[in-house]
Amino acid sequence: MSAPRVQIGPASIFNNKKNAAGGFVLSMPLPVSAPSILVADDHPLFRQALILAARKVRPDAHILEAGTLDAALEAVRQATNLKLVLLDLRMPGAEGFSGVALLHAEVPHVPVLVVSAAEAEKAAREARRFGAVGFIGKDQPLPRMQEAISDALEGRISDTPPADPEVDTVAAKVADLTPTQLRVLLGVLAGRLNKQIAYDLSISEATVKAHMTAIMRKLDVQNRTQAVLAARALGIGIDG
Repeated sequence: MSAPRVQIGPASIFNNKKNAAGGFVLSMPLPVSAPSILVADDHPLFRQALILAARKVRPDAHILEAGTLDAALEAVRQATNLKLVLLDLRMPGAEGFSGVALLHAEVPHVPVLVVSAAEAEKAAREARRFGAVGFIGKDQPLPRMQEAISDALEGRISDTPPADPEVDTVAAKVADLTPTQLRVLLGVLAGRLNKQIAYDLSISEATVKAHMTAIMRKLDVQNRTQAVLAARALGIGIDG
């Protein structure tokens, strides 16, 4: 018998309970010994295809589902024995490769396998820069999806084409930011003021300024304009 699926997302869509803080809770407890796999894709039919592929590889796994980036981030924070994240690049709430970077920052020890309809060579290379271990094209047959999932679970990282070392260096610096620092940087990229970013993240303006100082130090830049240029390494606007 297959292990149960646990959906995480808006209660109106997934019929899950919502706590007083506005976060999401698992609809059932997960045994510590059972591995968990998060399938994060906003298209229900393709999400089912990914679940089927994951089940073929690990029939004992608990499958967590998320339909937005925020729900995916909540899922990885709550998950027990999380072994793999399958992430759609174009999840609602994600821009470019920001979803990959944010999830990798939250759970750096968990492999992230990117799923997208984007041009495979470019998407695979860019995703790897931000912590992904591999890439699945949405036009791939089920056996190829299973192979990629198996490789990721076994720690085998897929080969990618040679990339620009200078761009890789910038991307590596961005990928080294903490989750909150990444959110602050994305806010700066969106042209938001410190007080607006503080409101968005429910932190003080002084904390935003402290994060900006840390961001500029990590990115080796001198001001917000240079930080914005570095943030563009996140691939904002890619078709996926």
